[in-house]
Amino acid sequence: MIEGIRVEPVGPLSGAINLVGAKNAILVTMAATLLTSGKSVITNVPVSSDVLYMIKLLESLGAQIAFDRELKKLEIDTSAIVGHQVDPEIMRKMRASILVVGPLLARFGCADVVFPGGCTIGARPVDIHLKAFKTMGVDFHSIDEVLQARTPALRAQRIVLEYPSVGATENILMAATLTPGTTTIVHAALEPEVLDVIRVLKKMGAQIDIEPPATIVINGVSVLNPVVHEVIVDRLEAGSLLLATALTGGELVIPNARAFDLDVFLAKLQEMGHTIETGAQGIGIRLIATKRPHAVSFKTGPYPGFPTDLQAPMVVAQCLASGVCDVYETVFENRFLHVRELQKMGAQIKFIFGDKIQVKGVEALYGTHVIASDIRASCALVLAGLVAQGKTVMTGVHHWRRGYDMLDQKLAWLGARIVIGPVEQLSFTSKEREIMI
Repeated sequence: MIEGIRVEPVGPLSGAINLVGAKNAILVTMAATLLTSGKSVITNVPVSSDVLYMIKLLESLGAQIAFDRELKKLEIDTSAIVGHQVDPEIMRKMRASILVVGPLLARFGCADVVFPGGCTIGARPVDIHLKAFKTMGVDFHSIDEVLQARTPALRAQRIVLEYPSVGATENILMAATLTPGTTTIVHAALEPEVLDVIRVLKKMGAQIDIEPPATIVINGVSVLNPVVHEVIVDRLEAGSLLLATALTGGELVIPNARAFDLDVFLAKLQEMGHTIETGAQGIGIRLIATKRPHAVSFKTGPYPGFPTDLQAPMVVAQCLASGVCDVYETVFENRFLHVRELQKMGAQIKFIFGDKIQVKGVEALYGTHVIASDIRASCALVLAGLVAQGKTVMTGVHHWRRGYDMLDQKLAWLGARIVIGPVEQLSFTSKEREIMI
């Protein structure tokens, strides 16, 4: 059975809603529990497919896990971890699976993995991970599709990243916590999610300092202990909800959003003409949408730049704004796959270079059948459906489920008309197809 999401326009979205834990923070926190022996308790855990895949991955290594979906509470007991062979099928389903390599090397000196899967947004820069681990004394051998990593003992090193990769920073960071001596990561990623896992590791007993410019210093310890931790809220969910409200001309309050994690993004919304108000100490965001948004150019980049994960939904906002703008994607080379789907809906977008598009605002988008190629593209296409004339049906729902916890229900609470179900029950009537043709 092929599932789809049907979206129909209903006017401005409005209301107040709280965010769940960040997907990009919980997955690395789960991987970090492999560094300990005992029961860790994690709260504010999003119920997404990627979280469920990571649960299966940890269980395949010997972890005992209890997940209360209602309370969003995850208990992970790593006392019986003995395995180092990661299930290939699970690794092929999500990019974040590579994050278990560092903890396994630190704890056991070995890990057997395949290259991770997930979204088709670009080449997996796992070579950055591998180069760093080789510097730390790890040998790699490929047998069929399996990459075997082995080391008698990790060595502390000064590691300079050629690019501030979030995954590589997290992987090296976790491995270094149990490596004797001082490991330094220069040109490290310092996204909010990286800072959250640093908080987790320090609670476990790790010795970690952050120094300018973008340098993380880890003094290895002999043992780490289980932890109790609440995951930070999802800034990407916040951005998606704010864009949905901006597109529909509504008003939204997100009481627990961290505005200081979204400075550049919020500045761009204000530049478009939307009113943004933030709460005390930067906690809480209120958006009042303008009726006449202006197009703004933007470029994605590592934090604190414009998040690549909000590029696709932000492009949708430019499709209906007055004027022309340029969008530069500097993080993933294949992150414009949503463009062809938006063009099917009437968007005026043209490619300038492989990493640059130009968007000219139009009066209206039109509902049709579209296909999501990755998590953030799925969000963009649903948001486009909120303002497109007629009915939009999107397939590729597995991407939506991988990245979001009940985002469709949250949009519905704000007033959206959105349904998930079998495509044959959501598809267009013959009369609707004639109109589209």
